[in-house]
Amino acid sequence: MRQYEVFELILKGAEPDGSWIHVDVDAEFRLNGTVTRVRGFYMGGGEYGIRFYPDTPGKCSYIVKGAVWAEGEEEVLPAFADSHGRVQTRGTHFAFEDKTPYLPFGTTVYAMLHQDQELMEQTFRTLEESPFNKLRLCVFPIDFLYNKNEPEDYPFEGSAGRWNVQHPCMSFWSRLEETVRRLARMQIQTDLILFHPYDHGRWGFDEMTEEQNQSYLEYLLRRLSAFPSLWWSMANEYDVCRKKVEEWYQVEAFMAQGDPFHHLLSCHNCYKFWDMERRCITHASLQTKLIYCVGELKRRTGKPVIVDECCYEGNVPETWGCISGQELTRRFWRAAVSGAYCTHGEAFLDPQNIMWWTRGGILKGESVPRIAFLKKLMEELPGPLEPIPCYVERLKKLAGASPEEQAKAAEADPGMRMVRSFAGLGDEMELYASREAEWKGRCGDEAFLVFYDMRCYGEDVLELPENRTYTLELIDVWNMTRIRLADGATGSVRLRLPGKENMAVLALACTPST
Repeated sequence: MRQYEVFELILKGAEPDGSWIHVDVDAEFRLNGTVTRVRGFYMGGGEYGIRFYPDTPGKCSYIVKGAVWAEGEEEVLPAFADSHGRVQTRGTHFAFEDKTPYLPFGTTVYAMLHQDQELMEQTFRTLEESPFNKLRLCVFPIDFLYNKNEPEDYPFEGSAGRWNVQHPCMSFWSRLEETVRRLARMQIQTDLILFHPYDHGRWGFDEMTEEQNQSYLEYLLRRLSAFPSLWWSMANEYDVCRKKVEEWYQVEAFMAQGDPFHHLLSCHNCYKFWDMERRCITHASLQTKLIYCVGELKRRTGKPVIVDECCYEGNVPETWGCISGQELTRRFWRAAVSGAYCTHGEAFLDPQNIMWWTRGGILKGESVPRIAFLKKLMEELPGPLEPIPCYVERLKKLAGASPEEQAKAAEADPGMRMVRSFAGLGDEMELYASREAEWKGRCGDEAFLVFYDMRCYGEDVLELPENRTYTLELIDVWNMTRIRLADGATGSVRLRLPGKENMAVLALACTPST
């Protein structure tokens, strides 16, 4: 065994009589006094698999009982230098188990699993040369606008509308496993989408009964939960699926309780955000264009926020897939400076309907190198960013306060004197706030990052702590340049700026705190 790597036993036995999912194979692993119970799965051909994920070095004993039997003891060796374990949440950010920071810069290829091998290989080659370290993809095939191809195989044996959910299609699950493994070797996390609404009666996967859904999830957990690079996404656009909210609660509980290795768990929306304050949900997976709201959401819930769909770079005649590379780059920056994260997608018209967003292939847009530039900059920062509330956010907070609190705030800060007029906006308050959002973040007093977005400032004043000195850089987000503005900056600093959009300023501390 090796720390942070899947340990697998393959045992020979008789073919199950009946269900190939609910097989009688249970294992108990005892590692450094901790007992973990896992369920085995049928692999086909008279073979059963049992998988375990060791998270610490040490002596590990195991015993397997049921349709097959085994016992033994293994030494769990320390992890390799480039192996860091599962991604977990740390406050409103992410890190690997060994405390190595993880900054999710993801992309989306929904139907990657359901393409022919040649196209999948092209997608792997593209990913290998990309900055992306997280990939969203679906278990079930998709029938939607630009994706009409028929997959080579399906999760279960049978045919459309007549699936034998108790008999998994082994070639499909082998393909899924190999995809997860290959992505992991490229340091890419697999954000696996368990359900979606894009079946439209073609195959019937969105019409499975509750019992069938639980059998499917049971097999998925038995077979895949020991893989460290997996995340569970309950759904893509859960709120336009056929399930009721109560049924989603059951899916959430089933995944959280049935996963012995406790992977990250989220649920992605179309319109209404999933309640990320629910105990089993580890982070937010949002579809929204209003990135200004993520800072408040982080503060309220204390969990990380990923805007997994903020629209796609492309030129399709649908509003979700026709923003420019510049605008997608800006949305990445807005999220990053807010202490959140953003996910890439691309939807360019193609004679063969091979679009990255759904089928993969090659990347055609302009945002990817700019996203790589941002990722490198974020990795160089001394820590994760947290948003600095702008004056509109402070006005919003005060709008519901007592007159005494409002008066006190207005006396302390002239910018707050407009709070009563602001509160009078009523329903228009959110619209105003979204237009007037400012993008400022900080890593304690170690670093400050301001993104000017589409505003063409010719000058600005940057307020820095007076007990430290800072190096200032002017960043051209689109042209990917970094120019030294000043050394030894401290306190209130007036900046000369080029008066054009897509600019940012980074202040890095060069003296210790006093």
